[in-house]
Amino acid sequence: MKHHRTSEPSQRQLRVGEQIRHILCETLRRGHFHSQLLMEEAGTVTITEVRPSPDLKHARAYVMTLGGKQIDAVLEALNEEARIFQKDIGRHSNLKFTPKIRFVTDDSFDQAQRIEQLLRGPLNDEAPHGDTSDGE
Repeated sequence: MKHHRTSEPSQRQLRVGEQIRHILCETLRRGHFHSQLLMEEAGTVTITEVRPSPDLKHARAYVMTLGGKQIDAVLEALNEEARIFQKDIGRHSNLKFTPKIRFVTDDSFDQAQRIEQLLRGPLNDEAPHGDTSDGE
């Protein structure tokens, strides 16, 4: 039986991604970093998802900050400190290989908001024209 490759992650990728996400969150919570910015901003960082590659040797961690503040600086600091996260993954997971972590911005909420605005846009534009219930 031949398996066709799809863009959907396998159950194993999903399970490993969630395990890595928990480890990354715990590492962030402990806050033992060289970067002063991460020491100060770790509490505002949320790791929303981790997507491992099919071979589980690489993983992309999607990150947001509260209010979106300093996201570029935080991402740079996280990627500079990636080895600390990778050591913790190696210690706390039962994976054969420790994946190389890359932190990227999670813009899924921004995309969802844009889609919602697009969907609501025409309705909001039409309401003032057709609204005759101003009491006169």
